[in-house]
Amino acid sequence: MNARSGIVLIACVALLVSSCGSPTQNLILGKWEVEGAPLKMTAEFNRDGTAKITMFGQTLQGEYKLSADNELEWTMNGITTKGTVKVTAAELELTDDQNRTIKYKRA
Repeated sequence: MNARSGIVLIACVALLVSSCGSPTQNLILGKWEVEGAPLKMTAEFNRDGTAKITMFGQTLQGEYKLSADNELEWTMNGITTKGTVKVTAAELELTDDQNRTIKYKRA
């Protein structure tokens, strides 16, 4: 009986750890396209903390961190920027420290 309880406990802990992450962290994952941009611009966020931004036919790769209070910090080509994120299943709004907002839709 103890071995079975131990296996159940380990399975529960594994499920709990694998489901960790804020709702915002899970919603931001995937590819996003800037709304209303004259040229196609996209951002892609991966589960491993890597990100890609594609604009003007060029792709920049970098890393991002999303805090519990929805602050996004991302680094591309050695330049780090911060902003506040509002995200739903279909839309992403990123507002920088100068109060400029970029709206994305799920691509």
